[in-house]
Amino acid sequence: MIEAVQVCKTFDTNEVLKSITTVFEKGCTNLIIGQSGSGKTVLLKSLVGLHEVTSGDVLYDGRSFLNMNNRERKKLRQEIGMLFQGSALFDSMTVAENVKFPLDMFTNWSEEQKLERTNFCLERVKLENANKLFPSEISGGMQKRVAIARAISLNPKYLFCDEPNSGLDPRTSIVIDELIQEITHEFGMTTIVNTHDMNSVMGIGEKIIFIYQGEKYWEGTKEDIFHVQNEQLENFIFASKLFKKVKDSQ
Repeated sequence: MIEAVQVCKTFDTNEVLKSITTVFEKGCTNLIIGQSGSGKTVLLKSLVGLHEVTSGDVLYDGRSFLNMNNRERKKLRQEIGMLFQGSALFDSMTVAENVKFPLDMFTNWSEEQKLERTNFCLERVKLENANKLFPSEISGGMQKRVAIARAISLNPKYLFCDEPNSGLDPRTSIVIDELIQEITHEFGMTTIVNTHDMNSVMGIGEKIIFIYQGEKYWEGTKEDIFHVQNEQLENFIFASKLFKKVKDSQ
């Protein structure tokens, strides 16, 4: 579980996040949604420690990130998996080498142990035959699955996903969404997904936080979202005529 406690973030005089308090629950997919410029990416980066909050705190299972020293923060980061928007694979490394990279960096495991874990992670994302290929030799969807395998290689407690479906076709996006949800349930992780994809919201939105102009305007589940009385959220969701038709049919 990750808790945001009155989190504020200011850049110079621009207050981007305004006293956001919420809980991201363990073992389910927690989605942060909002328009471009709403502050959702800044919130994600503040939660993971890429931005220092201006005020407030972030608690990892009750542990205050604000009060951690450098050694404690380094240890915490080994419990975090990160799925970047552009996959961020190393072009000069094979698929297997990309997945093994965190193990080389953060463990004292034997080569045999690291290879066993690498193969397990690749099998989990159904890429067991891609070990020796390079990122340029596989599709965008496969690259995203490699990135997921790398993100879970250290068996993290917490998984952060920044726009995981960016640049993917709708069918592949569903595959990636379902994979993220499956591994979240399987490993009992606290997973936070930053997205503006309404298909993802309706597919895997077990808990949803809507950010508007730096404030938390609503939170709930995908089952709640069609019955919400919130003008800003309705404008965001039902900008698509398809979802407007779905609401009208409820």
